[in-house]
Amino acid sequence: QVQLVESGGGLVQAGGSLKLSCAASGRTFSRYTMAWFRQVPGKEREFVAATSWFGSRTYYTDSVKGRFTISRDNAKNTVYLQMNSLKPEDTALYYCGASDYNYSDSEAKYGYWGQGTQVTVSS
Repeated sequence: QVQLVESGGGLVQAGGSLKLSCAASGRTFSRYTMAWFRQVPGKEREFVAATSWFGSRTYYTDSVKGRFTISRDNAKNTVYLQMNSLKPEDTALYYCGASDYNYSDSEAKYGYWGQGTQVTVSS
């Protein structure tokens, strides 16, 4: 099993940047696909980005391509989401998820979740 704790959220103006971190417990962190999802009230959790087991592959939803970068440091059991050029529509509660599957953008394939960190982008 793995436990996840997100941090780094906050309030930022449009065009600004934030870097989210997700610290994981467990000895087999490197074997999990790690991803970031986000959710706004009244909507389903939305896939944002994912990184493969050793970080060799990354995947992004179209709306964040070129602005967000997902990375992982297996030595530190941490996955990051660097968010640049933030827009008000990026405002959401951001969750870190871990999956036993090779890669998925489906929430259902992620069995482990953190508690979320709030990102608010003002216009």
